[in-house]
Amino acid sequence: MKYILLLSILLAQHVVAQQKNTTDAESITALKNTINYLADDKLEGRRTGTPGEKLAYEFIVAQFHQTGLQPLGTNKTFIQEFEVKDGREIKKETALYIQGKAAELNTDYFPLAYSGNVKDLMFADGSDTSIQYYDLKTVLEENKTNPHFDLKENIYTTAKKAASDGKRLFVIYNSPSPKEDLLFDAREKADRLKIPVVFYGKQTKFSGNVVLNIDIAEKQRFGHNVIGYINNNATSTIVLGAHYDHLGYGEDHNSLYVANPPMVHNGADDNASGVAALIELSKWLKSSNLKKYNFAFVAFSGEELGLYGSKYFTDHSPFDLKSVNYMLNMDMLGRLNDSTHGLNIGGYGTSATWGELIKKEDPFFKIKQDSSGMGPSDHTSFYQKDIPVLYFFTGSHSDYHKPSDDADKINFNGELAVINYIKRLLTATDKKEKLVFTKTRDVSSGKSSFKVSLGIMPDYTFDGNGVRVDAVIDNRPAQKAGIQTGDIIYQLGSNSFNDVQTYMQALNKFDKGQATKVKLRRGKDEVVLDIVF
Repeated sequence: MKYILLLSILLAQHVVAQQKNTTDAESITALKNTINYLADDKLEGRRTGTPGEKLAYEFIVAQFHQTGLQPLGTNKTFIQEFEVKDGREIKKETALYIQGKAAELNTDYFPLAYSGNVKDLMFADGSDTSIQYYDLKTVLEENKTNPHFDLKENIYTTAKKAASDGKRLFVIYNSPSPKEDLLFDAREKADRLKIPVVFYGKQTKFSGNVVLNIDIAEKQRFGHNVIGYINNNATSTIVLGAHYDHLGYGEDHNSLYVANPPMVHNGADDNASGVAALIELSKWLKSSNLKKYNFAFVAFSGEELGLYGSKYFTDHSPFDLKSVNYMLNMDMLGRLNDSTHGLNIGGYGTSATWGELIKKEDPFFKIKQDSSGMGPSDHTSFYQKDIPVLYFFTGSHSDYHKPSDDADKINFNGELAVINYIKRLLTATDKKEKLVFTKTRDVSSGKSSFKVSLGIMPDYTFDGNGVRVDAVIDNRPAQKAGIQTGDIIYQLGSNSFNDVQTYMQALNKFDKGQATKVKLRRGKDEVVLDIVF
């Protein structure tokens, strides 16, 4: 009898093991299918607002639909569209005629990106006193011993004064330096001026009559979040998210690949891996017995541009954000090291409950906990709405933001282990009441690091000149210097910047303990503060 009982137990264990092995094999196959598709060259890097992004979101929609998720986007679809400011462009109406002959755009002349627009602006003679000329050779010679001289800033300031003095046209000419220094910058954030500002690459001023048309317009593109939902008729919802966009060919200047020609960035780890996990978890939760909470699954776009999609979602959520229990963000889960099993979990400090459930002494993973609710990924947008978050990340690597981040380097078994860890966490919270939010103090270093930190969270969607402060971190240099939420920072020491990318470049020029000045706009006031890194 004992033998029969033992045999029954062993058979039952064997069946369970077989079922587990079959389930794991199916999950591995599904992960491979998703990552191989999203990281295929034909998607051209899934850059926000491109045909490659469309192919990606159509794939995710099909997966959500097949799983049986409820669409929670716009007009009963899975899609939530949002606008992305895409810089400035010269329209075809732009033209310059001298003595009735057309000058060639970008060869003979070009407008600067902050130029005012005009139609049929005429001068009977190029020596008209309402034209102000700016001789680069003279200006550079006069300032050759000035270490703080900034040519581009000087041009803008001089042109702005010319407009206030009643001039009708500002012309830059006679450059002894490479023309590339003053090319039309589509990413220019400086305010547009009231008069046209034109670089004229001849060695003399205009001669004879002049007719000028300038038409510079703001470019737009549109990103698309994908939102699926499991409605368990609960009062609270758990949000699971992962961004699916990537860098395209590096057109947005966020690639670490500097060679030519441009190459497609497939982003297998960043973040086809996170999307694959999101899809697998949606299937599991749809068939699970976890019914205490509703579940929302969001594949964000615009993350690589600066959290555009998640920020838009949290500002235009299809359900009340106060009902959200917590948000789990999965960004780069595909490179688990088989030797160390290192798993980074951010947001650990955003609720006391995480301390009860997440232990460093895990039997498989070597867990690195980061208490901060903020970092360079989409969970930050939820944390800023006072929602507990967790951020799962298997670590950075040499292929980060390079064309070499391909599917053949993904550790699929490692990713499945991370997914199973998240499943256990979801199961544990199903037995808990709605989590209580805790504000954290520090900023995560996340996927990149700097020698120093200012201690702010930039508003990545701000399209003005400078960096708008979305949040100030306690006990960091910014707070100690008196920087406030809503301030627009535009200079650190002698380093001016007009967006987040150039701000990061300026920040990297400083060392820990170094003191400098920070210049910012606060409302209508210009403010200068002392700061120590």
